[in-house]
Amino acid sequence: MEVNLALLKPTSIHESQYKRRRVSLNGAATSLSCQLLHDAENSLPTLHCSDYYTKPCISELAIREFSNPGYCSRVEDFVIGRVGYGCVKFIGETDVRCLDLDSIVKFRRCEIVIYEDDSSKPLVGHGLNKPAEVTLLLQTKPLGHLNEAELKKVVEKLKCKAESQGARFISFNPVNREWKFSVQHFSRFGLGEEDEDDVPMDDVSPGDQDAEGMNGSEVSDDKDNASEYQTLLSHSLPAHLGLDPDRMKDLRMLLFPTKEDEVEGLTSRLPYDNPPFAKDSSRSPLHHSSRKTVHNSNTPSIRKTPLALKEYNPGGFSSLSPGAILMSQQNKGLHLTTGKSEGFELDLTKKTPVTGSHSCNIVDAALFMGRSFRVGWGPNGILVHSGMPVGSDNSQAVLSSVINIEKVALDKVTRDESNKVKEELTEFCFSSPLNIHKELSCETKKVELGAFNLKLQKVICDRLTLPDICRSYIDIIEKQLEVPSLSSATRVLLMHQVLVWELIKVLFSSRKMGGQLKLTEEEADEEVDMIPDVKESYPDVDQEAVPLIRRAAFSYWLQESVHHRVQEDISSLNELSDLEHIFFLLSGRQMDAAVELAASRGDVRLSCLLSQAGGSTASRADIAHQLVLWRKNGLDFSFIEEDRVRLLELLAGNIHRALHGVKIDWKRFLGLLMWYKLPPDISLPVVFNTYQKLLNEGDAPYPVPVYIDEGPVEDVSNWVLNNRFDLAYYLMLLHAREENDFGALKTMFSASASTNDPLDYHMIWHQRAILEAIGTFSSNDLHVLDMAFVSQLLCLGQCHWAIYVVLHMPHREDYPYLQATVIREILFQYCEVWSTHDSQWEFIESLGIPLEWLHEALAIFYSYTGDLPKALHHFLECGIWQKAHSIFLTSVAPSLFLSQKHTEIWRLATSMEDYKSEIEFWDLGAGIYISFYILKSSMQEDNSTMTELDTLDNKNDACAVLISHLNKSLAVWGNKLSVEGRAVFSKMAEEISSLLLSDSDEGLPGEDQLNCFETIFRAPMPEDLRSYHLQDALSLFTCHLSEMAQ
Repeated sequence: MEVNLALLKPTSIHESQYKRRRVSLNGAATSLSCQLLHDAENSLPTLHCSDYYTKPCISELAIREFSNPGYCSRVEDFVIGRVGYGCVKFIGETDVRCLDLDSIVKFRRCEIVIYEDDSSKPLVGHGLNKPAEVTLLLQTKPLGHLNEAELKKVVEKLKCKAESQGARFISFNPVNREWKFSVQHFSRFGLGEEDEDDVPMDDVSPGDQDAEGMNGSEVSDDKDNASEYQTLLSHSLPAHLGLDPDRMKDLRMLLFPTKEDEVEGLTSRLPYDNPPFAKDSSRSPLHHSSRKTVHNSNTPSIRKTPLALKEYNPGGFSSLSPGAILMSQQNKGLHLTTGKSEGFELDLTKKTPVTGSHSCNIVDAALFMGRSFRVGWGPNGILVHSGMPVGSDNSQAVLSSVINIEKVALDKVTRDESNKVKEELTEFCFSSPLNIHKELSCETKKVELGAFNLKLQKVICDRLTLPDICRSYIDIIEKQLEVPSLSSATRVLLMHQVLVWELIKVLFSSRKMGGQLKLTEEEADEEVDMIPDVKESYPDVDQEAVPLIRRAAFSYWLQESVHHRVQEDISSLNELSDLEHIFFLLSGRQMDAAVELAASRGDVRLSCLLSQAGGSTASRADIAHQLVLWRKNGLDFSFIEEDRVRLLELLAGNIHRALHGVKIDWKRFLGLLMWYKLPPDISLPVVFNTYQKLLNEGDAPYPVPVYIDEGPVEDVSNWVLNNRFDLAYYLMLLHAREENDFGALKTMFSASASTNDPLDYHMIWHQRAILEAIGTFSSNDLHVLDMAFVSQLLCLGQCHWAIYVVLHMPHREDYPYLQATVIREILFQYCEVWSTHDSQWEFIESLGIPLEWLHEALAIFYSYTGDLPKALHHFLECGIWQKAHSIFLTSVAPSLFLSQKHTEIWRLATSMEDYKSEIEFWDLGAGIYISFYILKSSMQEDNSTMTELDTLDNKNDACAVLISHLNKSLAVWGNKLSVEGRAVFSKMAEEISSLLLSDSDEGLPGEDQLNCFETIFRAPMPEDLRSYHLQDALSLFTCHLSEMAQ
């Protein structure tokens, strides 16, 4: 076996990389050494970031671990740092075995974070969550020009910042700008953005600073490369457009990294599964030596302010807008402004890299605006994009910096022929069907989501009640057909929906075996319907006869569904074409009319044959045999009418010969196949499978969707079918398959199966729900159908029904939080809709949605709109105490204090007091108000009732504590405090100071009174009031000196 001896002794980088000695070892020593190497490798921490380092370095840790097993479990004063940012030294022995230092330790600008994810943080004293000494290199401006007072102020700020974070300030070196402090455990320590006003920060990044300390020749080369690069950029497209080339380069690297960038990013994130100490192992100490990687740095150029758009167009809403999917008006909830501003000019005749055959746009808005713009979807079907409007066929070049805001017609189904929304259509399309769905029996599954629970629902029904359910949906559609001003195309689609529900009832319902159900008078009157009601059970029906009964019911359905097509073909005939008339009647199995027509014309023989059509196979065989004999004997068929031969071929079961030269729809072809070709006792699955076989062979018409077969789509050539059938045909295939063995569910329940509106799923969702409830199939991957229906409901403002639909989405173990995520998104995005309708709020509550989610959505909404008192109320209701505390301190409390509403402040502050352990800086926030009111009340009481504050010293100490908290609060909250908030703190200090001075009368020693003034001078108060107190203190001091002189 071979062992790399270069690991056993410290060598230089060049030796370790290029001069490796390999020797062969044998025997027990080899096995022992390999085991030690393996253990040492597995014990090492990992560090892949090139600008991070450790002391001891990784290679030294490997050597010591190999020579002294267990060394990595007790590393003394372990140090990890980042060049240009600082370092941290862990006091005492530290266990660094198998630590992923890249994910644990994060040095950022003036900040260090260890264990950023609290869920992975170990207990205090374990891992790296232990006492340590932190050194941060502050990226401040040179401090040499500061005088002693200003420098002292900076040090005091850093000291206060450290103490507020639970750290102990050690020192600050203004020369090298090192800030040292010690911590007992780790979370996040350092300066934030709000501290930059108090500490003069520099805009130069640490990467630029690091480059200055590197090898001079390398920096020089970088500068030369940068200069050369600047020359190249000056002739690039961004420069031609008046944009900053450097900024465009940064955006390009950020949004479109090169392969090298991607590989480098992957190597810093992907786990390493290479064998220990392999040549390419990233955990090898040779590849984790203490070498520093030189960072290329370019001279930062001046950042230009982004130019304004040349033109902003919220178009696409006028009646002249192209595209059938666009609505005539925009979302009324979206406030849009149209305006023009000065921008760059670009000659449209100039060719740029984005012109030509690939695009009509000369300027890309994403390139122009950077990350501030991207094409995407907004709420309620709003589509924001650049360039050509949707559906435009204009070939003229346009500026894509013109942003188009268009809206997709998700509510097209609720509009009449004049494109106006009708309330009754909204009721019939959405509310009424969903109410039927809600009345059905369902089972509930409780899903635990942390502290909350969701009650997912699933509809359950049996096949015996299926006819009643289908009848309920049909009644709603028939009411919808009575609405005036509906277009003819809409009526065709609605009639198709009626037929689909009838077909579901025929194919999937069950009958009670035996017994005659007594019909009511009303039900008896309904016997004239095209399909017998399921309640008309036959007495003592044999189980073997059920397929034949279902076949008969399907035959009635098929006759009724093609009746209007037969009448259309007959109406186009002249009076002399009786035989062709009879053929069309047979294509719809209108046997009585066909026999009567033949008899009325005196053709008795034909009428006798027609009366036996579709009967026994013997009569079909006789007719077929006669035709064969005629052809065999050379009969001249020219002496027989062509239509008569066609009829004979049909009666013989030769449907393809009978249809020669005749084009019929797929439903009538299916009927001819079932009625005249196949035996009369064949079950429906055999019929459907036979049709599918003929379809695959190209011998049957394609079962196109109804909107292509009967309108409104006339130009079929523009539609790509891609094996998309009509929904009725999918139902037939589903009936012919075994349960859970149907692979076309997604295409079956797509909008294209039943309507030409690709965004209409309002009835398909119900059909899927009912079919799945009766056990026809089971699927948990139809979320596209669910979410499409949810989008329709949200577009119409039906948020409560949208949440109802989400709760009926099947639960998936691989996505356990799917429903919760969608519901919370609905609550957040459509808060203004459901919160203003009491009925929707009550409905959502009845669904078992946690009230905390509703209040959180309202809190975020009111925070966005600027109504902070309401936001505070809802944050308190949903238990988000930190945000509630922040709004209370920075906005609500100051306003109430200045309005003299102290009772309300006390109520709000005390309501959060029980949860102060969850609130950061409680003592420097709402706790100040509670302390102020308690102290003020105590100082205003009569001296005889005082217990704790009975002396001036005690009062002074209590006031000093409050004033200290006020000062620390101002330092911690910084710019987050509004002007009113600072004024309130000054008002508090003024009131407490007045009460303190009122208790210090002349009878008390002057030294005690001067101590009170010393406390007052530390209070945050206006300078004029401070000067006033200073005069009083000076007078008191003068008197005190006079007394001492006497």
